[in-house]
Amino acid sequence: MLGDFLKALGQIGDRRFRRVVMIGVALTLALLVGLGWVANWAVVWLVPDQVVLPWIGPVGGLDTVAGWGSVLLMLVASVFLMVPVASAFTGLFLEDVAAAVEDRHYTLPPADPLPMSEQLREAAGAFGILLVANIIGLFVFLFAGPLAPLLFIAMNGFLLGREYFVLVAMRRIGRQAAYAMRRRHAAQVWLAGALMAIPLSVPILNLIVPVLGVATFTHLFHRLSR
Repeated sequence: MLGDFLKALGQIGDRRFRRVVMIGVALTLALLVGLGWVANWAVVWLVPDQVVLPWIGPVGGLDTVAGWGSVLLMLVASVFLMVPVASAFTGLFLEDVAAAVEDRHYTLPPADPLPMSEQLREAAGAFGILLVANIIGLFVFLFAGPLAPLLFIAMNGFLLGREYFVLVAMRRIGRQAAYAMRRRHAAQVWLAGALMAIPLSVPILNLIVPVLGVATFTHLFHRLSR
């Protein structure tokens, strides 16, 4: 598994890798900025600019305060949403990453590209699971004390392993066989996912995790297939 990870890391400067990273980050930032603008507009529209309080009288500027509060809230939320959203977008371009790995390291016929509907379904499902799990995890981690980092790595390792291995394997063997293969090699898939989860807590570096994950699991899939 470590060899799979190191081979993927050694190819991180590949032109096709960089392209997918830039597209994923750009789409992610555009979506988060758009959501921030909508949230700010909704808050300003819903909150009155002035209210009258008993014994105090009129108090103004509430819409401005609420608007800035929504901006700060979206900035905080973006820290937690960045990786799941980037991961979902990268899922739409996994073919480029997996093909780049196979072109460099393996002699294989071209894989059958996943239909766009299939990619959208898998990406949306992975995003939803990652998002919900991490929101729940935030509350659990608060009470986990020194075990919080280990729980974070274990949980995200399982989720990332589940997502990336199936996405990569589906290109070659189809959905049902990909899920069956993941179950047979559950421990290795989980441990490889844990390697991907470690950089998640490092800002900026965590943005390359989706591409690094697809590349690592492409190597893992071909190694297990042999």
